[in-house]
Amino acid sequence: MPVEISVGAPQLTINEDRTFMVTDLGGEIAADTELGLYADDTRYVSYYAVFANGEPWIRLTSAATSYYAARIHLSNPPFATEEHDVAAGTLTLVISRTIGDGGVHEDLDVTNHDLTAVRFNLEVALRSDFADIFEVKTHRFVRRGRIVTEWDAAQHELRTTYANRDFQRSFAYRARQCGVSPSYANGRVVFEIELAPAATWHTCCHYVLAGRRPGRGCYPGESGETEADHLQREWQESATQLTSANEDVYRLYRQSVEDMGALRLHDQGFAPDVWLAAAGVPWFVALFGRDSLIVSLQNMIVDPRFARGALEALARLQAREMDDWRDAEPGKIPHEMRVGELAHFGRIPHTPYYGTADATPLYLVVLHEAWKWLGDDALLRQYRDVALRCLEWIDRHGDLDGDGFQEYRTRSSQGYENMGWKDAGDAVVYPDGSQVRQPKALCELQGYVFDAWLRMAEVFEVLGEPERAQDLRAKARALQARFEERFWCDDLGSYAYALDPAKQPVRTVVSNVGHCLWSGIVAAERASRVVARLLEPDMWSGWGIRTLSARHPAYNPVSYQRGSVWPHDNGIIALGFKRYGFAAEAGRVFRDISEAASCLVSYRLPELYAGIERRRGTFPVLYPGASVPQAWAAGSVFHLLQAILGLQADAPRRRLYVDPELPHWLPELTLRGVRVGQAKVDLRFWREGERTRWEGAVREGTVDLRHEQWRPWRVT
Repeated sequence: MPVEISVGAPQLTINEDRTFMVTDLGGEIAADTELGLYADDTRYVSYYAVFANGEPWIRLTSAATSYYAARIHLSNPPFATEEHDVAAGTLTLVISRTIGDGGVHEDLDVTNHDLTAVRFNLEVALRSDFADIFEVKTHRFVRRGRIVTEWDAAQHELRTTYANRDFQRSFAYRARQCGVSPSYANGRVVFEIELAPAATWHTCCHYVLAGRRPGRGCYPGESGETEADHLQREWQESATQLTSANEDVYRLYRQSVEDMGALRLHDQGFAPDVWLAAAGVPWFVALFGRDSLIVSLQNMIVDPRFARGALEALARLQAREMDDWRDAEPGKIPHEMRVGELAHFGRIPHTPYYGTADATPLYLVVLHEAWKWLGDDALLRQYRDVALRCLEWIDRHGDLDGDGFQEYRTRSSQGYENMGWKDAGDAVVYPDGSQVRQPKALCELQGYVFDAWLRMAEVFEVLGEPERAQDLRAKARALQARFEERFWCDDLGSYAYALDPAKQPVRTVVSNVGHCLWSGIVAAERASRVVARLLEPDMWSGWGIRTLSARHPAYNPVSYQRGSVWPHDNGIIALGFKRYGFAAEAGRVFRDISEAASCLVSYRLPELYAGIERRRGTFPVLYPGASVPQAWAAGSVFHLLQAILGLQADAPRRRLYVDPELPHWLPELTLRGVRVGQAKVDLRFWREGERTRWEGAVREGTVDLRHEQWRPWRVT
């Protein structure tokens, strides 16, 4: 039986839409920490503690019972009253919290288990700092504006407001149904409680953020369904269903589907059947270009509506002019959009910030892949001009020096040093461990553009523009030839990490080359060496493929991107393995990730975990700052499934290609309700000896199921 590991720091996290609350396991928020109640990139509650006659309560147990709900069980320490001393464990306090419609509903229930009555003060201490999330994350606070706190005795409400010129935020803590009149003094809301033996006292407390009242009532699961609940239920019912005798895969899939829906942003003005996910909790509850695009690709076999949301939201924000502060150029797809105080006053460039070199080609990849799964030609016409601007950006601004390769360089004083998916400032290193300076031409960027050009060639054929299609195919062939000439390192058995400012190869072994397999830019005769290199012990940890070779001087298994394991990275690599015919190797990666998930509470994959070698009796070591839930970590299992099942849609021609190879540890699997255009398909897979068998049934619509060797993105 695998050991069960709590994900991340010992804390409780609940979320819905842009509101999330992070507390310690006792439900409290310590001062001078990153804990708090957040919404719209602002921390509304920076301190919360609860006392019995001035003494802190003792935690018995606690858990997040849903993505939006938590429950904390506490008991009292010994304390004195005027009548008698109260022994430890005489009272219990249950705190139940839910997030709904942007606010928090909190139930406080105190029960007296003594044989005598007890009279005491239940005290709730609260403070609000209204800090910007960037200040909290960096622990650099600048006092601005004015905070005013008022107590409304008639309404039983503590109101705190913040104003800095035209930027304003407000928070209210309201007590309801408490049976007593609370008071307020010294930063604490005080309830004078008198309880007979076996009696229970109850109150509701509402956290009202910027006027948003909580949409849930008392006790999780017993209140009515909110609009968010309705959308979450619809999402889980419409998503592809999976059953399998392998309990690890089944539980991982179910948790990933729930997390994906829980991360949906509801404020985009989309139709109810169009989805867009936040990148992750706690630091990335916002629109991210790269993340939303990769999540869209992951979800194609589950439900392609995420792609519609990403394409629409990012098209709205596509850059139209040069802006050095925000690293924007015409046609560029944004990296990150923020709405807090620092963004409001232009103290940070995230309005949005365009510091990503890969979101623009990935937008084109997603547009084509969404069309392949949805079969909607109108999608191509709708985003044709957006696509043209993306293509122009690739030629004009993605290639800084006109040498035919994609490279990046920031112009913003607060710009990012690295603009690929490994965006930590120390992620791109020479073989000796020193940092590569800008401009940098990452290997995967060349693959993304190669893939985007070929995909868009097919798109423009459909749109009746064959000359443009022919030109794109010619550019892709030329790029592939240049890539092989300049990036291949025969002695490494792999491709260079990047070209440095002098256009010399950075001969560092990294996981990024797996993305080159995924994009198809790798020469077929070299693919086997790349696959073998990624599975050597210095890259393969046993819990997945590391971001950086363990033989490298800069290797650190508990760093962010210099030796850690990222589930989404492994999902993309597995697709690359499958593309070149290495299905067994893709299955090995799937096993690593699923077995890592089996060690984690609720099978919830974090953003990353340490690259420490797997040995008998060991378990995944977690990175302390990892986001969980995190969208592309949750979606990694969908890519891993697509890899071993060889699913490739061609909805415009009403076809679904199936090329499965189940690993021995996963002898059977069933998917129900896979969407291909207007059709829905049920697919069953099983092993007979060393062979994989499958059968399919079309539940709705019309689609031709074809067993054919997997050639993803059939555009070459």
